[in-house]
Amino acid sequence: MEILNNIWSLLTTENEFVTSIITFPFYFIETYLSLCIFTTFLKMDLSKKKQLIYVITISLVFILSNLLIGEPFNVIINYGCIFLLLFAVYKQSFMKSILAIILPFAIFGALTVLILNPFLKILNISSNTVVVVPLYKFVYLCCLYLIAVLIILIIRRKQFHFTLYPDLDKSTNRMLLGNLVLGIITLCMQAILTFYYINIVPIAVTLLNFILLFSYFLLSFYSLTRTMDLHVATRNLENAESYNNSLTVLYDNVKGFKHDFDNMLNTIGGYIEVDDMEGLKKYYSELKTDCVRVKNVQLLNPSIINNPGIYNLIVSKYQKATDLNIKINFEFFFDFKHLHMPIYEFSRILGILLDNAIDAAKECDEKEISLRFRDSKKHRVQIIIVENTYNDKDVDTTKIFDKGVSGKENHSGIGLWEVRQIEKRFNNIVLHTSKDDKFFKQQLEIYY
Repeated sequence: MEILNNIWSLLTTENEFVTSIITFPFYFIETYLSLCIFTTFLKMDLSKKKQLIYVITISLVFILSNLLIGEPFNVIINYGCIFLLLFAVYKQSFMKSILAIILPFAIFGALTVLILNPFLKILNISSNTVVVVPLYKFVYLCCLYLIAVLIILIIRRKQFHFTLYPDLDKSTNRMLLGNLVLGIITLCMQAILTFYYINIVPIAVTLLNFILLFSYFLLSFYSLTRTMDLHVATRNLENAESYNNSLTVLYDNVKGFKHDFDNMLNTIGGYIEVDDMEGLKKYYSELKTDCVRVKNVQLLNPSIINNPGIYNLIVSKYQKATDLNIKINFEFFFDFKHLHMPIYEFSRILGILLDNAIDAAKECDEKEISLRFRDSKKHRVQIIIVENTYNDKDVDTTKIFDKGVSGKENHSGIGLWEVRQIEKRFNNIVLHTSKDDKFFKQQLEIYY
């Protein structure tokens, strides 16, 4: 009985050390709940191993920073480590990494505003008592995390999620970032006011404050969602315009074939009647070239190139090459929805390689470019090959990546240098450069 009394006395009297010991397991619980919140809401795909590493790493950072630095400066270290782990190690986008910090912070901050004041009023204690008395801290955290679990279950059941698009324009990114920064400042101010003045604020004011805070974030995310929808609509219109252009080219080619169909049959019949096989072979070779051109235009289809940004890029380069009488061949065995590198960096590399291929091919007598996309699931690598005819057979395939080196007049020679810089930032991509008597070849390999 005396032991139980001693334990009860230990739990109900002020003891910061015991409170800290009891709080340690809750760091792991809160980190895991935060992980559940942002992975569910942002549809962030992290493996079980990565999730385990995240929970252990961030929880230990929280514990050590709290012991060695203390509040409120440890918050900077905590959230800085979360951002670095998600952005630098797990290769999540900048905006997703920021939102992964803000979402749990917003939810736990709003819940604190909602339940702390009633909790203090019911037990008739101060906010400082919750901090230093083990039992009160334990009960408060249990209430807080139980409500957080219910919110996570609601998010998953109702399938609430927020889709971020990586290819937003700069003005949209600045607007989103400004909104997020304002949200962080608002939350920080609310946390300070809640902690220091919660004892003197009536419950009605606390409830009103929670409603206003909750409404602000609902409106913010609604605005962000509408902005994203507007971006998607704009992009779809651009996509439709590019597709219409490719359909126009396809229609013109098919119309031309239909118009000349009888002439083609008569010409073939003429070669057969006189048994001129050499002439027939030559004519068939020319006819086959036109058929390949029509087939290539058919491949310029959003259902095949199923990423609007890459689709628009390839269509624009195809039109540029066609205007220069360059024959461009396509081969697609690829799902662009599962590209294993950021789409922004990939589009920069592809655009530079295609521009260089067009510039080199247009100077040749035989103007030809081949663009091939393959995905080898057996070797877990995605391969993009850009081949083109070229005149400068003495080109040094090692020096072309140096800054300022270019074989073209009035060019800065910075394109391939930028490609090399992008390659250095990612440990899963490799660019191989080679040449033969006819083709100059760039092969980009993306490992996963």
